[in-house]
Parts: sequence; structure tokens; C-alpha cells
Amino acid sequence: MVKSTSSRPADTATERVYQGIYQAIVEHRLAPGARLREEELSESFGVSRTVVRQALQRLAADHVIELAHNRGAQVPQPDLSHATQVFEARCLVEGEVARRLAGRLSDEQVRALTQLVEAEGQAHARGDAAAAIRLSGQFHRTLAGLAGNPVFARWLDEMLPTTSLLIALYQRSDQPGCVTHRHQELVAALVQGTPAQAASEMRRHLKELEKSLMGGAPRVAPLRDVFAAYREAPPPDPELPR
Repeated sequence: MVKSTSSRPADTATERVYQGIYQAIVEHRLAPGARLREEELSESFGVSRTVVRQALQRLAADHVIELAHNRGAQVPQPDLSHATQVFEARCLVEGEVARRLAGRLSDEQVRALTQLVEAEGQAHARGDAAAAIRLSGQFHRTLAGLAGNPVFARWLDEMLPTTSLLIALYQRSDQPGCVTHRHQELVAALVQGTPAQAASEMRRHLKELEKSLMGGAPRVAPLRDVFAAYREAPPPDPELPR
């Protein structure tokens, strides 16, 4: 799911760069530790360095990237020990989300969640890892949004990139991120189970994901390739040199 934590229009150049970098981290198209150089990003997105700088500052404020005065911007490299903290926080937040939603979802909401799970399974089947990761995140964020507390969704927005970086760094290549059948079981628990059962199923799902972090190797692609889709959208930035 595309993240939106700002009241600014979604089609602004700054928002486009923000969303592009955020999604690239979540979908493992940017590797942990990757440098985010303003000049390369400006060329990749077709915008000015001023716009890139604004997007990087927002991403740093949202704890998505690291921005240091002397080292510039880069994708974080969380230590494996950080996983315990992240998943503990997710269990607290998303366990409460599941508890609140148990037995309260409308038929339309259940259908929407089921469609997300099915689309995620289809992405796994065709080997489209980026789409599967994106749909998994959308599933979790949809649940957080349905819980009725926007702070839950905002917290999850901050934790999803770190979760994806931990998976990229430490998960074995033969282990999928969020297993589709676990999402199916979670939907069933939300529909048929008690609040306590739904919360327990969510925590079990997240704990399994945490335990899968056994060691892996991130894939790296050139920035121009990573952000190719984002060069097309809005008209050229007026500040961009001609």
C-alpha cells in the first residue's frame, strides 16, 4: 500500500519522490545501507535536487531513512537485535488491532481482505516478490486502518520499512516474508474467533515472521532502474535545469 502521512496533494513532486523511496525500501528494491545521493535521485525521478532534499528530510523525520550532515542519506541497516524491539511493538499494536476487529468486520470488509490475500498468493505463485511484499503490507495496513485509530496506522507505517529491511538482511531466500496461508487463517480468526483468539493469531503470525530471520543477502539494483516507474507521472519540475 502506498503510504500517505501528509496532508499535501499526493501528486506533488515531493510526495512522488517520498512514496517512491518508501515503497522501494518496503519492496526490497533498495538494499539496506544503500546511499541515496541527491544527484542520482534527481536524475532518476526527473525533479530538482531541492525536491529530492525535501523528500529525504520527510523520510528521515518519519524514521524511514537515515540522514546525517556529513554522510548524506542512506537506507538504514538495522541490527538483528533490533528485530526483537520491532516485532514486540508490532505484536502490541497489531494484536490490539485484531482484538478490536474480531467479529466486527462487515461482509464488504471481509471480501476486501480476502481479495488482498488472494492477490498476494497469486503474486507469490508468479514469482513477483515486490508485489507480494506490497500486498502483504497493504493487508496489515488495511487492518490497522479499520481499527478506527489513525495512530495505529501511523505507527505501523513507521515499522513496515524496518521490518522489510530486517527481512532483506536476515531472512533466508527460501523463506517468504508473510506467508499467505497465515493471512487466510488470520481473516478466519477475525471472522469466527473471539477477540482474544484473533489477537493471539496475529501475534503468532508476527512471531513466526520474526523467527524466520535466519540470514540472507539483499539484492541491489541501480537507482535509475529502481525508480523508473516514477519518472513518468507529473510534468517536469520547473526548477530542473533544461
